[in-house]
Amino acid sequence: MKEKVIVTVVGKDKVGIIAGVTAALAKANVNILDISQTIMQDFFMMIMICDMSGAIMDLSALKNTLDDEGDRIGVKITVQHEEVFQFMHRI
Repeated sequence: MKEKVIVTVVGKDKVGIIAGVTAALAKANVNILDISQTIMQDFFMMIMICDMSGAIMDLSALKNTLDDEGDRIGVKITVQHEEVFQFMHRI
């Protein structure tokens, strides 16, 4: 059974954002199921649906890892369980 999480990335556009985030996810053995990214003016935005069922760390540790990576590359990265994301964004 897949344990889906939603990863969002927002920040000033620059080289290496996708590489940094996806490398951190790969290192944690988190599989990216779907990805969408865009640049609006000078801002980079990306959202990913990921599967944590094979991850080598729990959600809390993944959040810390991605917080550190976000600080390193200068973006804000958030991670939420799919159910929490859907609940927060329902109309």
